[in-house]
Amino acid sequence: MSDARKEILARIRAATGPAATPAQVDAAYAALPRGYRRSHHDPARTDIVALFAERAADYRAVVERVDPAGLPAALARALASVRRFVVPAGLPPGWLAGLPAASAASGSGSVSVSGQGGIVRDEPPLSARDLDAIDGVVTGCAVAIAETGTIVLDHGPGQGRRALTLVPDFHLVVVEAGQVAADLASALARLDPARPHTLISGPSATSDIELIRVEGVHGPRNLHILIAG
Repeated sequence: MSDARKEILARIRAATGPAATPAQVDAAYAALPRGYRRSHHDPARTDIVALFAERAADYRAVVERVDPAGLPAALARALASVRRFVVPAGLPPGWLAGLPAASAASGSGSVSVSGQGGIVRDEPPLSARDLDAIDGVVTGCAVAIAETGTIVLDHGPGQGRRALTLVPDFHLVVVEAGQVAADLASALARLDPARPHTLISGPSATSDIELIRVEGVHGPRNLHILIAG
């Protein structure tokens, strides 16, 4: 180290005092006042499920509220025009009652664009080419945010890997009423930070080029949400 640099650093240390230890830095951070508002909506006075439905619809998603007992019928109705759809492992079997069975074996190289439609399993994982031949996907979610109309996937049971919800053109999501959080802060408190998270606010869309809205650029063009409860 040059003499000039040593002199400069010595003057900085003399002006600022001894360096704080990591424990002191952590303590100072923990002591910062945090009197800011953490929530804009009180679940006791606001129907946050209705708010989520309204905000999600603002993003051009199709939103339906259904009775949990009628969920299988609602799924079948929403998927009536979707020829082939993939379902991830861990999706509650009762949700799939009445849906057509797979018409081809699952796994890489097995999916064809011809033939009868129905459920396709992602076991073993479908290749990118296989997924490109799939018309839709059905998943649950980890949490939903009422204030922003956002669905959050942590890719746990019933949600599948990220590619399943990015490649097919149609995404059907089941949100249980108890999964709706009022605001972002309360939603994040329910999530495991060690897991991957995908946040979905409406169908995939961009207006990057001349402010012309184009859907389906980064994911499904069609998002259908069934709120159970």
